[in-house]
Amino acid sequence: MNEVKINEINGKQLYHSFISGAHKIFENQSYINKINVFPVADADTGTNLASTMRSIIDISVPSENLKVSADSIADAALTGARGNSGIIFAQFLYGFSNELKAKETITVEDFAESMKNAVKYAYEAIANPVEGTIISVIKDWAEHLYILKDKMDDFIRLLFAAFETASQSLKETAKQMEKLRNKHVVDAGAKGFVVFLEGMLEFFKTGKTLSADILENDQVIEEEIISHENLTFRYCTEALISGDNLDKEKIRSTIEGYGDSMVVAGSNKKMRIHIHTDTPWTLFVELGKLGNIAAQKVDDMVMQNEVVSNARFKTALLTDSSCDLPEELIEKYQIQIVPLNIHFGKSFYLDTVTMQPEQFYKMIDTAPHYPSTSQPSYKDFYNKYNYLSTHYESIIAIHISNKLSGTWQNSLNAANKVIKHHHKKIDVVNSNKLSGGLGLMLLRAARALEKGMSHDEIVAQLPKWSEHTRMLVSSKTLKYLIKSGRVSNTRGFIGTLLNLKPVIEVNNRGETETYGKPFSEKKSMKMIMDRLKKDLSGKKIWGYAITHANNPETAQWYAGQIEELTGKKPEYIKAASPALVANVGIGVVAVSVMLD
Repeated sequence: MNEVKINEINGKQLYHSFISGAHKIFENQSYINKINVFPVADADTGTNLASTMRSIIDISVPSENLKVSADSIADAALTGARGNSGIIFAQFLYGFSNELKAKETITVEDFAESMKNAVKYAYEAIANPVEGTIISVIKDWAEHLYILKDKMDDFIRLLFAAFETASQSLKETAKQMEKLRNKHVVDAGAKGFVVFLEGMLEFFKTGKTLSADILENDQVIEEEIISHENLTFRYCTEALISGDNLDKEKIRSTIEGYGDSMVVAGSNKKMRIHIHTDTPWTLFVELGKLGNIAAQKVDDMVMQNEVVSNARFKTALLTDSSCDLPEELIEKYQIQIVPLNIHFGKSFYLDTVTMQPEQFYKMIDTAPHYPSTSQPSYKDFYNKYNYLSTHYESIIAIHISNKLSGTWQNSLNAANKVIKHHHKKIDVVNSNKLSGGLGLMLLRAARALEKGMSHDEIVAQLPKWSEHTRMLVSSKTLKYLIKSGRVSNTRGFIGTLLNLKPVIEVNNRGETETYGKPFSEKKSMKMIMDRLKKDLSGKKIWGYAITHANNPETAQWYAGQIEELTGKKPEYIKAASPALVANVGIGVVAVSVMLD
């Protein structure tokens, strides 16, 4: 053994031991992903633990005071926790920090006692704890620490002995569950915990702190999904809820009927939840009543499995939720969607994922805050490109007009970073359109791939398809345009007095402009049809789509009129995404027509 003896540790030593453990997780995340079998064989346990560790590295702040450091580490872990194992680990750290007394340093005895007491926090977070997983190894490790605390006063000896116990406990997981025995693997989450302990022990043995350069190179890797056998629910759903007096039992009872694999972790100010469910949009409306939704993630496990086992094309199509494509077309062509964000005060939702149009229509007039929207973050796109690059030869991304949103720019920045890392072909295209216009471009690109058109051939055609697409929007009222700030109060007041029902056009520069200012909805509808008759005269159309905000009657009227004019039925009629409706309001109908 090392002759160096450590009787007490301070906050900075604790912090650096955790950072060393985090680094070990990054080094081993690919292997941990590959052995991931339980609860679902989705090959993401290493990624989830790495994401949790990345949050500790990026957010926590070291202090000489041990209690302060432990609290900072636990809070950072909870903020960035992902997946079953990540959230269980974060809850264990919260328990450890909560059990610590406010001291500058900690002895072996206090450390062991706090770790043992933290185990019950981890168990309480899991709806149905299963032995033979990470929770078992945490328990065995912590209990052995407690047994040894009166026999050893040296952290290095203590951690070395307990590490051997954890390693043996890890081996036992391969015998405890049938899924693991059949695959001849140990539990992935448990493996991650032991790897973390190895890093901790290495720090105390060597005293070596990791440089900023090494930590910067630690990246979260989205790995290949193995399979989703025995999948009971479709969406892997996570949320971070903040508030002043969060009630864990109330949150647990609220969500337990929505699915399985439930974990609820955290304090009365910050709570992280994980669940597999079929209706994340319903779940999040309920969660929004219990606290502020500060972060969320929803993965479509069925789509992930299809991409891995049955990818239709070598080129992936990526877009954002403003495309307003029907779910059946998204699934048929495996189109990847990165959702925009919708904010109601301090709570936010993922457009069309955790907030569906029907729910939004009810909330827009009753919520205490009028909704606002924001584009997906750079990180959202980076994670998506990183994942797709492991499964496709190339990616074509087509996004909402850059004159209307910063979505295209964030996507482009993330794509450029991934291109350098994966050396894959990625083109990020500004559609100069949105809603049905963007949807038609994606649909045409998907069918071109289906016919064998190459990546480069499609990218070359996209500008022409955009120029050949007409988009006209009719509205019932100026009320929502005023609330969203798209029309000033002064102009809105005048427009209301005049009872204007403006017709908006999305031009080929990707900008919105007023096409006409009729005094009734019927006149605006007639104005749009007169314009289309003029534009389509003597021309052949490729297809058209109609999107609307809770106005199916008008949408059907347009469909009948255009079918009579062209002899074609619409490609689809679809409710517009909440992120778009937040800016233009209920009642609008958008008619998008693409010339051949």
